[in-house]
Amino acid sequence: MRFLFIGDVVGKPGRDCLQKILPKMINNQTYDLIVANGENAAGGSGITEKVYYQLKETGVDLVTGGNHTWDKKDVFNFIDREPDLIRPLNYPPGTTPGSGCRILERRGLKIAVINLIGRVFMGPADCPFRTAEETIAGIRAETPMIIVDMHAEATSEKQAMGWFLDGKVSAVIGTHSHVQTADERILPGKTAYITDVGMAGLYNSILGVDKEGPLQRFLTQMPHKLEISKGKEIFNAVEIEIEETKGEAQSIKRIYEIT
Repeated sequence: MRFLFIGDVVGKPGRDCLQKILPKMINNQTYDLIVANGENAAGGSGITEKVYYQLKETGVDLVTGGNHTWDKKDVFNFIDREPDLIRPLNYPPGTTPGSGCRILERRGLKIAVINLIGRVFMGPADCPFRTAEETIAGIRAETPMIIVDMHAEATSEKQAMGWFLDGKVSAVIGTHSHVQTADERILPGKTAYITDVGMAGLYNSILGVDKEGPLQRFLTQMPHKLEISKGKEIFNAVEIEIEETKGEAQSIKRIYEIT
């Protein structure tokens, strides 16, 4: 089974990038499942129903979230009726709408996608390690093919999750940092891993937003408006091959394109 995971989609440049690149990729390659992190897809922070459907129209099957999932209040109006939009699983039970896990069927086979959020340099959340362990135990009764989006700030926490879940899931894919790392590998237990898949968004930017806003924040230590303009776009993703009977990863390939 071939799986494509696209890095954090940041604002309109990220959505435009998907519209340009993804249909061509789908024409040239067969993907059983395409997932994108969409927590910054609307204006660089949050997601709306309109933007969610724009991502789906480009060919994305499932959208994952993170700490910015709730930044646009529109999300509360539709997340419960859109199973292909998931948010971090390890929020305290009953505190947030939506689901943190989705099991889809492709070619008569089931594949699960889990969204987790880290706790280092992030907001309060339940333990992602215990949550993952408890959830995966039940999912493996249905399918060995399990993809984990580990949305976290700290490199060490993402690496720890990779090792913790090695041999238990098909892939652990880091998101949130918007900068693609070059450490993709197959761990000894046949789990594909990358610390951060990167982003789809404005290339000449700071994490997808115009340079001036973040620079002024660093230079003055004062609030400064963050804006997103137009320009070259970057498309980051990983392509993963999964063996279907055991759910073992066979390969992981980074994708880095500038348009």
